[in-house]
Amino acid sequence: MISAAQIQKRIEELGAQIDHDYNGGPVYLIAILKGACFFLADLARAMKTPARIEFVGISSYGKGKTSSGEVKLTKDLDVSVEGQDIVIVEDIVDSGVTLSYLLKIFAQRKPKSLRIATLLDKPERRQRPVEVHYVGFKIPDEFVVGYGLDYAEDYRNLKDVCILRE
Repeated sequence: MISAAQIQKRIEELGAQIDHDYNGGPVYLIAILKGACFFLADLARAMKTPARIEFVGISSYGKGKTSSGEVKLTKDLDVSVEGQDIVIVEDIVDSGVTLSYLLKIFAQRKPKSLRIATLLDKPERRQRPVEVHYVGFKIPDEFVVGYGLDYAEDYRNLKDVCILRE
């Protein structure tokens, strides 16, 4: 669906956009494990703005192809983000259930700003409204794997984003 070259070109553009918006930094890039770690690493390298890296673990899928609707925080931040600029880095925004939950948690921690960057966006699948500030690619409602995205923990290491067929 999306080649490795297309992904890298778009990440360079997103890095420049974040640099423009957060001139001087620092910015906390907070990746949602496990899928977003590939995007986070490349995005941080594409930025000139000082980036501080953090991770959260959150789950709403289990081993299926659709969100269970039940969100669980499996790993919290290791630092306080009060008064800091935060960009939540996600591999894909789908239903919005996970991100709306995470936005509420982070808003309570009083950051200076709170934005979302995603490699992939599936707006037609939204169940909860979520404003995404930095979007790599809008994609149709297909189940995709690769570049960090998995199916039952497989396919994350593919360099391209691919459609998973039955």
